[in-house]
Amino acid sequence: MARGGFSESKRAQDLGQILGVNILPSQVIQGHTPFKQLVNRFENELVVAVGKGEPAAVMSEYGYKNVLSIDEYTSYFDAIDPLAPYKRWTTKPDIDQNSTSNEMAKRKIAVQTQRVQAAFVVSDSVDWSRDIQVLCDILRTGGLPGEETGKQPHLFFANDDLEYQATFPAERLGMGAFRIALEAIYNRIHPIPLAFTSYGKPNPFVYGNAETMLRNLMPSLLSNLDVENSTNSGIRCFKTLYMIGDNPKIDIRGAQQAGDPWFSILTRTGVFKGKDNHSEFLADLVVDTVEDAVDFILRKECGS
Repeated sequence: MARGGFSESKRAQDLGQILGVNILPSQVIQGHTPFKQLVNRFENELVVAVGKGEPAAVMSEYGYKNVLSIDEYTSYFDAIDPLAPYKRWTTKPDIDQNSTSNEMAKRKIAVQTQRVQAAFVVSDSVDWSRDIQVLCDILRTGGLPGEETGKQPHLFFANDDLEYQATFPAERLGMGAFRIALEAIYNRIHPIPLAFTSYGKPNPFVYGNAETMLRNLMPSLLSNLDVENSTNSGIRCFKTLYMIGDNPKIDIRGAQQAGDPWFSILTRTGVFKGKDNHSEFLADLVVDTVEDAVDFILRKECGS
């Protein structure tokens, strides 16, 4: 799974170039991939997409017809971010450069008078102070910043990882940390606690979704994969599915909760750096690298 922020088609292309193989978009699952399943609910509603990369483009590719990135949404409200003048970076909103000033003015009025029905945190927030401020404005006013308190719009997170390993030696704060910060602040300024839905590991839903995707891909996969027919439903079931991850609290815990047929492999390539297995979330196997994990799988499945 990638960390998100770009469409599955772009991820498939990038991974294909790196690995030297053809990868289909349908073979890529990201934290925000389940947002596809909410299209029928919010297809024509005004929704805001938060995160690095191209969050609005991701949602548009899923079928959302009225989605704005939080960069563009913020640009329609003067002074909504009081710290903007002190920020040394600039963020270019995802606005059609061919639009005339008159069209832009109409768009601004439309956004300022239309209630946001849902906010989707697609990937890691780039500007926590602005995004928490604007999300609090949206969520506590019923979707229209500057108005009185109203019913909270829906809020969805692509994942709930507290930390993740990047190039810096120590773990970095992830979307779960952003969610905690937003929730803590919102609950201090609003009488009703923040309501939200988090997708992503360790939610067993993610593992079930991956299994379903693999089952749907079976016609295009090699016929000698380790599968067998279910006796009562005729649905092809996997004997073993492997989860390779470096975060015991997220990856391994999720595989444990998902249960059969998941086999968890913990690597020492990221969050986990211990000598032995994790003390709380025990993996089925612990190895040094992803390559070691793949070698184990190939030996086990090929019988060598």
